Amino acid sequence: MTGTSAAMVDDDTETRLARNLPDLVAIRRDIHAHPELGMEETRTAALVAQKLRGWGIEVTEGVGRMGVVGTLRGRRPGQGAIGLRADMDALALTERTELPYASTNTGRMHACGHDGHTTMLLGAAQLLAEAPDFAGTVHFIFQPAEEGRGGAQAMLADGLFERFPCDAVYGMHNMPGIPVGHFATRKGPLMAASGRWQVVFRGTGGHGGNSPHLATDITVAQATFVQALQTIVSRNVSSLDSVVVSVGHIAAGAPESLNVMPSELHIGGTMRAFTPAMQTLVEARIRDLAEQCAALHGATAETTLWWGTVPLINHAHETDAAIGALNALVGPAQVATDTSPVTGGEDFAFMLRAKPGAFVFIGNGTAPDGQAHALHTPLYDFNDAALPHGIGFLVGLVRRELGVPAAA
Repeated sequence: MTGTSAAMVDDDTETRLARNLPDLVAIRRDIHAHPELGMEETRTAALVAQKLRGWGIEVTEGVGRMGVVGTLRGRRPGQGAIGLRADMDALALTERTELPYASTNTGRMHACGHDGHTTMLLGAAQLLAEAPDFAGTVHFIFQPAEEGRGGAQAMLADGLFERFPCDAVYGMHNMPGIPVGHFATRKGPLMAASGRWQVVFRGTGGHGGNSPHLATDITVAQATFVQALQTIVSRNVSSLDSVVVSVGHIAAGAPESLNVMPSELHIGGTMRAFTPAMQTLVEARIRDLAEQCAALHGATAETTLWWGTVPLINHAHETDAAIGALNALVGPAQVATDTSPVTGGEDFAFMLRAKPGAFVFIGNGTAPDGQAHALHTPLYDFNDAALPHGIGFLVGLVRRELGVPAAA
């Protein structure tokens, strides 16, 4: 795909965006107030479909169960096509922001900003539908279940790119702490593969006071294992690579029976890596260490490992296209083009494995209390001030990639 150099938004687009913005803020806050978990986004998906149809965009619902795809063809002739993706799901978290539009669904919260991502893509779709002065086709991909429930894989398995062919696909995620109006990205690995592991240690158990010498003490096996896990990064991984292995859960015995040595102990955690080779290494070492530590203490170990995402790898040409659109929007001083990779996982990586594309971080700034509340925390909120910047980027990217001449 060959794009022409283009300014991000012309005066007319900027005027229309300013006109549309109050309604978009209201949409974002409505979605925030009604969060839904992955593969349960019934209300959100219906709202997205309704808005797209109201703007004259062709809509396909139920892609990958809950996904929505809007298709808009430009008024100029052309065969190029790009996909723009946003995620729709929320988290199982109790909100503590006390905002007037705080979650009304108990134990559900938009703590990752997917309400903002959905709204930015809706805003871009609205502007482009009002003036489809581009060549080719844009597919607006509203994905369910990004938070570990397989939404990207479900859409791909349902023929996403066969039914909606794309030459390239682009995504975006907000980042607290990066100032509003600033962006960050890089070519190559940007986010890690995210996986989880569980080990079940089994032994005989016994009386911890009367006859501990007759028991197989799996708590000691577990303690040895936790210490040994630290050697994976320090002694098995090159200092030029990056891997994370963390323990997040240990459970055994009963609090009312503190004198009983348990016969079964569960331990689990997360693992992150940026290359398939490191994924294989981490899996093998966790399994080997569990079995060896168990055997050392006369116990057994059963290990289960799985990856929720693959490494997110930005493609060179498409990253350059994204950077070009961002530079036209906010200027190079506000675009970090070689940001450090992060060990968070993102299932957009599966789409980038299927098609060329790029992923960028958009600044979410700080909250009114001056804090940059982290993603996945009860005080987080998407910053509405970021909406026009995200919308502007997506519109500019379409114009750049689908051949709209530079504005006079």
